[in-house]
Amino acid sequence: MKKLFLASAVSALFAAPATVLAQAKPAPVPTLDKVLEASGISVSGYIDAGYTHSDRNQAAFSTRVFDQENNSFALRQFGLQVAKQPKEGFGGLVNLTVGKDAQVIHSFPEGVTTPPTPASATSMFDVTQAFLQYAGGPLTLIAGKFVTLQGSEVIWSPTNPNASRSILFGAIPFTHTGVRATWAVSDTVSLIAGVNNGWDQLTDANKGKTVELGATLNPIKPLSITLSGYSGQEVTSATTNGTRTSINAVASYTIIDPLSVGLEVLSVSQENAGGGTTKQKYSGVAGYVTYMFTPKFRGVIRAESFDDKDGFKFGTASTKYKEVTLTGAFLASDSFEARIEGRRDQATNTVFTDYAGVASKTMTSIALQGLYKF
Repeated sequence: MKKLFLASAVSALFAAPATVLAQAKPAPVPTLDKVLEASGISVSGYIDAGYTHSDRNQAAFSTRVFDQENNSFALRQFGLQVAKQPKEGFGGLVNLTVGKDAQVIHSFPEGVTTPPTPASATSMFDVTQAFLQYAGGPLTLIAGKFVTLQGSEVIWSPTNPNASRSILFGAIPFTHTGVRATWAVSDTVSLIAGVNNGWDQLTDANKGKTVELGATLNPIKPLSITLSGYSGQEVTSATTNGTRTSINAVASYTIIDPLSVGLEVLSVSQENAGGGTTKQKYSGVAGYVTYMFTPKFRGVIRAESFDDKDGFKFGTASTKYKEVTLTGAFLASDSFEARIEGRRDQATNTVFTDYAGVASKTMTSIALQGLYKF
């Protein structure tokens, strides 16, 4: 009996320190994403890098928006977004873009020209969006700088199915600075209205303001429709302003689970164009077909037609442009995607130029793109 008591006492003696150490072991340190999630802050971003080769000299003329290299690798974009957007109360969002494409999307007065053009900037850093938000019930208000309502394609690269952007993407504004209100009428209908400085203007180049109106419709689950319009005074020369109006409609429809189609229609007009008294217009239409062959392989065809009858967009009157793009994508994981693309542009006039200076009606290019998303 004494031996049993002694053995139990010795065992308890050695077990006590282990119990104390186990109780004193510190709790696991929470990771950054868990801390941010608990605080309601979301952080996301991507790296978009690639290679473009063209059989025409894009330094002389191009219908492209971003990928205007003739034979070059490029860091197209590093995008970062930090947001806190509660369903009720105040929040905000900041979206930064770094890379070659940032030179194109800059707002006036980063590149000071008359009329202001975003492409006149040279900095590879852009504050693409930065706005305050208030949400209460069906109403959401934002104030600051935000992306446009128009277009099938957007600046945020991973959202687009193709490596290159469409002609129509370069024919609409990139961003606006002002205020915007969104009213969720129901689960399937939202109405949008706002006032801003105009097309790609951080500060207004004139006294006139631009009004925006829009609506998003989801009448049935596979169908999504967005309608939007902008109208307001824009600078057309050092001494002249004129009303610019842009009407845009975008629709997408999932036919079956792996197959979806999209359509975009655009019409833009400018009064007192070029500092004169004439009204100039351009219009276009783009269609998309996307098919998921397997969960990791996707194919996309884009076809579009663009009528620049007054030369308002590209400078050569009575010219129509067409392009067809075929993009194949390998979705290696949730965070990485590789794309290969072939594209052919065609015009009714000899607007393209080869490397020997010979005019041509066509341009063909290939592109490789890598996207890392986080």
